[in-house]
Amino acid sequence: MTSSQDLDTTTPASVDFEVNSDSKPEIDPTDPLDELPGEVEMSIFDHLEELRQRIFYSLIAVVVGVVGCFLAVKPIVKLLEVPAQGVKFLQLAPGEYFFVSMKVAGYSGLVVSSPFVLYQIIQFVLPGLTRRERRLLGPIVLGSSFLFAGGLLFAYLLLVPAALKFFISYGADVVEQLWSIDKYFEFILLLLFSTGLAFQIPIIQTLLGALGIVSSGQMLSGWRYVILGAVVLGAILTPSTDPFTQTLLAGAVLGLYFGGIGLVKLVGK
Repeated sequence: MTSSQDLDTTTPASVDFEVNSDSKPEIDPTDPLDELPGEVEMSIFDHLEELRQRIFYSLIAVVVGVVGCFLAVKPIVKLLEVPAQGVKFLQLAPGEYFFVSMKVAGYSGLVVSSPFVLYQIIQFVLPGLTRRERRLLGPIVLGSSFLFAGGLLFAYLLLVPAALKFFISYGADVVEQLWSIDKYFEFILLLLFSTGLAFQIPIIQTLLGALGIVSSGQMLSGWRYVILGAVVLGAILTPSTDPFTQTLLAGAVLGLYFGGIGLVKLVGK
């Protein structure tokens, strides 16, 4: 009886051990892809000092980018005014255009300096990445840059003209189109950069899949919630209230999401 009881109490423990060991991916220490080629012994204070320096360099790059864009802000302002054809802009308060110029230069400076800032971030985290993780770093950074630029172009060429056309045609026979330049640039800058950020969805999906947090099957199984989320996101990110612009952005978000599922499948997740 004693031996059978011992067998009953030890067997589940051994089964649990086997299940747990199978569920966790084992890292082969001899695999060259799991090595840390840039590993350097540093104290916590050395890490903090390096972080401080890279933040300082990034801030300098942002300031230089903003100042440079401010010196050439008039062509940028004229370029952003192109979608609002036939509309006259008014300065409704002293210095309104000056503050608009600073706002445009700030956003433009962030875009111009973003490659250098991204380089500083990569250099900070690179020593802690394995060879396997470094192989994903290049495609992710390059893809993120192209997607952000694609989001800006999508908003500039499609979303902004569609929204402005709706507003202009809606009251064309009732009111004359005289817009505050400050309100206009709040509208267009918000729409441009929120769309650029929304286009990062496939990159986030790829990272989650590569890290084993979410699989492509799990992403696909929640398609109903994704459609609802895309509609809500389109309503939140678009400053206009017309359904056409919101539908355009929601459709783009859905296309990016399902495209991200395809990328996750390509990496074998």
